[in-house]
Amino acid sequence: MSEDQDLEKLSSKELHDRAVKAAVRRGDVKFLWELLKSIPAAQAEAGDLGESAADIKYVLPMIDDYMHAGDGKLAEVLRPTYLDYLNKHK
Repeated sequence: MSEDQDLEKLSSKELHDRAVKAAVRRGDVKFLWELLKSIPAAQAEAGDLGESAADIKYVLPMIDDYMHAGDGKLAEVLRPTYLDYLNKHK
């Protein structure tokens, strides 16, 4: 079985944790920044419109969101982001 298929079997939380850990280990600030920027749109897509509007205006809530980007609906929306990063950086 290929590593791509193995990644597909992981939960979104596990993908988040692996992608963030790999980015931190690599010092990949670009990925981490892109993840932060994608969280408000992902929250809106996950149905949390109030949270997404607030995050566009304030940086500190974005950092908090970053810490929880592997949880629940938000993790599911960001799942392709994690898969793409992990597949590119095997």
